[in-house]
Amino acid sequence: MTQHLSKDDVTRLLTDPSPGTRADLAAKLARDFESNTLNTDERRMAEEIIRVMARDAVVRVRQSLAENLKSSPALPRDVAMTLARDVEAVAIPILSVSQVLTDADLLEVIRSGSEAKQTAVAVRPEVSSTVAEALVESGGEAAVAALVANEGARLGETALVRVIDRFGTSEAVQEPLVHRSRLPVTVAERLVAVVSEKLQQYLVTHHDLPAKVASDLILQSRERATVGLFSGESDEAALERLVVQLARTGRLTPSLMVRALCMGDVAFFETAMAHRAGVPLTNARLLIHDVGPLGLKSVYDKARMPAALLPACRIALDVARQTHYDGEPGDIARHRRRTIERILTQYEGLEADDLDYLLSKLGDLMRAGE
Repeated sequence: MTQHLSKDDVTRLLTDPSPGTRADLAAKLARDFESNTLNTDERRMAEEIIRVMARDAVVRVRQSLAENLKSSPALPRDVAMTLARDVEAVAIPILSVSQVLTDADLLEVIRSGSEAKQTAVAVRPEVSSTVAEALVESGGEAAVAALVANEGARLGETALVRVIDRFGTSEAVQEPLVHRSRLPVTVAERLVAVVSEKLQQYLVTHHDLPAKVASDLILQSRERATVGLFSGESDEAALERLVVQLARTGRLTPSLMVRALCMGDVAFFETAMAHRAGVPLTNARLLIHDVGPLGLKSVYDKARMPAALLPACRIALDVARQTHYDGEPGDIARHRRRTIERILTQYEGLEADDLDYLLSKLGDLMRAGE
C-alpha cells in the first residue's frame, strides 16, 4: 500500500461492505491526513472522505476516525462537531482533546450532552473559565469532580464556591477540590466545615487558612490524641507525621505550638519542639519536663522559639504537672480553663492575635461550663 490513500484504497473504502476494512482504512486515512504528504487535491479528497466516514453507519468506523484524528489541528471543525455530537464512544476522544472545537461548541455539548461527554470536556488539557463555569453550573457530579481535579481548568473563586454549593457533601468532589494546588482562602474556609478530618488536615498543611482557623482545626483533630495521651494510648507516629507536614509548609509556628499547649495538648508541643530543635523526642521530653530552670530553656532556644513566649510555656507546663485528671466529665475542659486563666493573669507578653485567641477559647470554655 502506498504512503497515502491510492485510488484502490478509495474504491475499497466506498464499496467494501466490511466494517473492519473501513475501520482500518479510516485509521490509515487519518495518519496520512496528519503526515503533510498530501498535495492540495489529495487533501481536499481526504477531507471529503473523512466527512463521509464521519457519517458511516458503523460505530467502529466512526470511532476509529475519532481516535486517530482527535489531536489533529487540521481536522475540519464541522467534522469535529459531527463526531462530538455522536455516541459517547465516538465523541469522547474528540471532546477530550481536539483543539479545533470552540468554547461555543463545548458549551453546546455541556448543555445537551450526557454526563460522560461533560466529563470528557472537563478533563481537556485546558478548560476556559467560560466552559468551566458552565460545567460547574450544569454538569453532573462526575463531571464536576473531574473538572476540579484538572489543574488546567480555570476555576475562579465564584466557580469554586458554586462547586461547594452544589456538591459540598460529595466525597468524589471534595477530595480533588481540597487537593487543588491553589485555593482561595474563602473557599478553603468553606471547605473546612464540610470535609472529613483527613481532608481538613490537608487543608491546614497545604493551603493558606487564617491562623485562627488553622489552630482550631489542628486542635480539633488532636482532641482524640490528647485524650489518648492522658490514658497512655496516643499515636506518636501519626502525630509526628502531622508535625512534619506542618513544618514542611511553614505552618509549625511558635504561636500554634503555644496555643496547643495552652489547650492541653502536651504531646503536640513535645513533638513540635523535638522537630524544631532537631533532637530525639525522648530527649526533648526530658528537657521540657525538667523541673529546673535549664532544661526547657535549652531545648526552647535550640528550637529557635521566641523568648517572649517562654513564660507562657512554663505556666502551661506547670499547670499540666499540677493537674490530676479524674476521668469525670469536663476534666480536660477544666484544665484548659485553668491554664488560660493563669496565663492571662500572670503573663502579659502575648501577641494580640494569641491573646484574642485564648480569650475566645476561655469564653467558649466558660459558656460550656454554665
